[in-house]
Amino acid sequence: MTRTPTRLTHRFKACAAEGRAALVTFITAGDPDLATSQAILNALPGAGADVIELGVPFTDPMADGPAIQAGGLRALKGGQTLAKTIAMVRAFRATDDATPIVLMGYYNPIYIYGVDRFLADAIAAGVDGVIVVDLPPEEDRELCLPALAAGLDFIRLATPTTDDKRLPTVLANTAGFVYYVSITGITGSATPDPSAVTGAVARIKQHTDLPVAVGFGVRTPEQAAAIASGADGVVVGSALVDAVRASLDGEGNATAGTVEAVTSLVRSLAQAVRGVGRQAAE
Repeated sequence: MTRTPTRLTHRFKACAAEGRAALVTFITAGDPDLATSQAILNALPGAGADVIELGVPFTDPMADGPAIQAGGLRALKGGQTLAKTIAMVRAFRATDDATPIVLMGYYNPIYIYGVDRFLADAIAAGVDGVIVVDLPPEEDRELCLPALAAGLDFIRLATPTTDDKRLPTVLANTAGFVYYVSITGITGSATPDPSAVTGAVARIKQHTDLPVAVGFGVRTPEQAAAIASGADGVVVGSALVDAVRASLDGEGNATAGTVEAVTSLVRSLAQAVRGVGRQAAE
């Protein structure tokens, strides 16, 4: 089946044409509150984010480390829902029609919302892809295949334990890009080894033409630059959610510095990633 290229396809191609990796930033929708989260989302492209992953908060985030779990709890406490998350994308699209947005989360909220309704609403709002960490390839009929048919990219995770026998199954219906989890374990729990990541990306690329973005454990500009030298994209999440947390007041509420706390880190990450690209092109 021939699919129309999405914003993700165009953005990764544009970054490759510039000779650099894409910076993929993750924030939790509704953290620490809806208005502040919307302001952060709207500000990410201007700070240098090439692709945005918008986390859908869930009560049992089994793949997430303490930072993202805490961000999800803050968002849920503030009343964040899947419907409100989709509405955030719709509001974002009023001023930005180019930056790809991927919803990342778990299947339960989508199942409760209704798959057909979710796909229709997400596409109408301007969502480009989904990452659902608890739906393996064996469950593709649940959401993956309907999403692809509707025009959404379904991004799959590959891990250090995904061997060459399993990899073709993982990649079979993947679209947009492949998300390589650089460490075993939960988000933000360790630091990736750039040399091991480069080898893993090369192995995955033997099985697919899709871009490979690397995440889990990338926290600093230096780490981002190291990963960028051997990947098509660098994903940073826990560090940005931690920046939100560190900016809050004693009651856990947003302050005047919350948005800037995130965007300043994104600017430094973007500069590091783009610096690798300039060196590679010279």
